[in-house]
Amino acid sequence: MMAQFFAPLAEPMPPLAALWFLPFILPLCLHTAYSDMKYMKIRDWNVQSMAMVFILIGPFVMSWETYLWQLGHLPIVLIIGMFLNAGGIMGAGDAKFIAAASPFIAKSDLQFVFLLLAGAFIAGLVVHRTARATAIKNLVPTWESWVAGKRFPMGLPLAGALSIYLIQLARGALL
Repeated sequence: MMAQFFAPLAEPMPPLAALWFLPFILPLCLHTAYSDMKYMKIRDWNVQSMAMVFILIGPFVMSWETYLWQLGHLPIVLIIGMFLNAGGIMGAGDAKFIAAASPFIAKSDLQFVFLLLAGAFIAGLVVHRTARATAIKNLVPTWESWVAGKRFPMGLPLAGALSIYLIQLARGALL
């Protein structure tokens, strides 16, 4: 009985679900990366829109049990993010983005997602710091991330990792 109750925890994200989520999430991820680099802020409407995409589309593309388990990630991750923000470990926008992104990530894919995040953080940091140190920054001289000191626009790698994850899953629905 308990094994059946926890069965949705082991289910991967259905590739067809990722394919349905992608056209809505990809523009929101692109805006997140842009907004965080330009203003060093991830907008509330952006993360609220991400959550609404999952809430509105999820029941139609996932089993009800899986949908509810995945949706349960959001408040748990948000509470953890609030504590990390209060401790000065991450920005509030980053915490909210991670919480809004969490329902899209299946527990069975966590190892892959953490590796993807690590790669995205390293690549994002190298690309951003390189651009900031060269004449490339003159193409968009008003971006706050150029003058943010040690602070880094985490929306860039967070949005990139979520986008790549959903694209990778959606490929399974097309193959």
